Amino acid sequence: MKTFYVTTPIYYVNSFPHLGHLYSTLVADTLARYKRQCGYDTFFLTGTDEHGQNIERIARERGVTPQAHCDEMAEAFKGMIRDFGLEPNYFIRTSDASHHRGAQALWRRVREAGYIYKGQYEGWFCPACAEFKEEEEPGRPPLCELHNRLAERVAEESYFFRLSAFQDRLLAFYRENPECVRPASRYNEVVSFVKSGLKDLSISRVSVRWGVPVPEDPQHTMYVWFDALSNYITALGWGNEGEHLRAAGISEGSIFERYWPADVHIVGKDILRFHAVYWPAFLMAAGLPLPRTVYAHGMWLSGGRKMSKTLGNVIDLAVLRRFFSRDVVRYFCLREMVFGEDADFTYGALIERANADLADGLGNLAHRTLTMVQRFCAGSLPEISAKAWGGYEEELRATVEATIRAFVAEFEAYNFSRALEVAWGLIARGDKYLSDMKPWDRARRPEERARVETVLAVVVRVLRVLAVLLAPVLPETMRALWAQLGLAGEPARVNPLALEFEAPMAGVRIGEVKPLFPRMEKEGIMAEIESHSRLEASPSSWITIEEFARVDLRAGTVVFAEKVAGADKLLRLLVDIGETEPRQVVAGIAPYYRPEELVGRKVILVANLQPRKVRGIESRGMVLAAVVGPEERPVLAGFVEDVPSGARLR
Repeated sequence: MKTFYVTTPIYYVNSFPHLGHLYSTLVADTLARYKRQCGYDTFFLTGTDEHGQNIERIARERGVTPQAHCDEMAEAFKGMIRDFGLEPNYFIRTSDASHHRGAQALWRRVREAGYIYKGQYEGWFCPACAEFKEEEEPGRPPLCELHNRLAERVAEESYFFRLSAFQDRLLAFYRENPECVRPASRYNEVVSFVKSGLKDLSISRVSVRWGVPVPEDPQHTMYVWFDALSNYITALGWGNEGEHLRAAGISEGSIFERYWPADVHIVGKDILRFHAVYWPAFLMAAGLPLPRTVYAHGMWLSGGRKMSKTLGNVIDLAVLRRFFSRDVVRYFCLREMVFGEDADFTYGALIERANADLADGLGNLAHRTLTMVQRFCAGSLPEISAKAWGGYEEELRATVEATIRAFVAEFEAYNFSRALEVAWGLIARGDKYLSDMKPWDRARRPEERARVETVLAVVVRVLRVLAVLLAPVLPETMRALWAQLGLAGEPARVNPLALEFEAPMAGVRIGEVKPLFPRMEKEGIMAEIESHSRLEASPSSWITIEEFARVDLRAGTVVFAEKVAGADKLLRLLVDIGETEPRQVVAGIAPYYRPEELVGRKVILVANLQPRKVRGIESRGMVLAAVVGPEERPVLAGFVEDVPSGARLR
């Protein structure tokens, strides 16, 4: 039997689950369902990445141990999986003892091959994403654009991985395996990065205790990405004899040989480099096969903007679960995002697509057809009459067969959105066939009985085909449709490659006919969501009037402005707020404002913000700005009327 191994990235437990986490897992779940349907022995892995300096810090701030924090977060991610009906074969946690043994086994193997050495590391590191940052200017911390924070200086003894030794081997691998990184734009990005030159990688810390100890040198803790990436093989029992799999009732031993190499790692584009450069190099060093494909999907935007709690446009998983069915969410995610590109997600767009595609499209076709089977055929699926079969039916059969081939081809290529377009083309074709044939009119004439039954029998078979094709995308609803069609078993067990349009169905009694997708009243649901969001807001997001009063907001006048040398985004401002000397402020607005146009401009300054140094310049305050457009362009706040410098805002 052919096998298929699909993974999501294991999710870093620095935050509760969000839409990005759900999407990666949902895609992997859909692929796993599809491959099982096609007869593959399939293994689907997800889990949590629980180590590193950032987790130590978060746990300390919360007043709990790192293990307690990770236990809570792992349960939150498992809750997301349960809430949205996802079905991984195994959920790995990097704090598991079995994973530690496997990660240490990988370390030993790479070390024994001569690719790990001890040295001294000094450089800039962002603990939030566990990534080293290139120094832009000597001695000045680079900005992590992903987390909008300055990197921290790290200087300590470290083990290094000889990444530089793999530049040519990686390029040869990419060249010989053009499908190893997808889509093509990401492949080109990875190749360009490796061609630019690879430096050896620091892969241990002595300043971090929460992680996997380096074997034979426990004063060092593994770099979190060496540890985390190894989960894809340790979960299959590599390096740990698979005791965790036996405990979970999955296998009597290691299943590594059965499933490795992975067929596809589903990842977000923000972590592509780790999966498409570091991970293959680690595996090459260990003499292990490389994954066949790393597929990087895009990011979800909301209202055209990057999702942000500050902007108030974050999609809340609790809202999705409360107001929308699992299948509606699945359909929207897979239909709306062209896999590999960014896409927009709003509650309003979700309701509109659900009504148009699901309620008025598939749901309407199923309900009107089965209602007519009840009414005109006494609830039994009718036969196709050879006498009533004509050119129209022949054309529709050809459309069905072409749809099956196209849908399967698009799904195999991970073009989920396009596959669903193909399926909805068949729905539209079935609707048109019903409208053209008008069985409700023909049923009034006894001599048209065979024609009526044939028309309904044809559309019922279209519905059967759709139920099978859409089972991985809409598993719960297609199971319900299958039952309404009166068919035994379930559509998820029917191989789409073996579908036959004219499969025997005559005489089967249909089940109870119910709407598959009731229409949603947009205005009412949006009002409920808004109300729910207000009620469910975390108390930590509210401040008291006393807390607000502590913020000293002052009207100010810019009296001097210049660019900060060597920094593309920074301006140095001197702002008069009625004190003996103007305040010096560093602001990241250089791409949007010329220094000369700011002089004399009224601004609003946070006057009691703790001073900090930016590029060696002390900044004593912050000017306020709105964030506008998908590029999050800053627009300085000001006044319509004349306000004296130093006036307080309250």
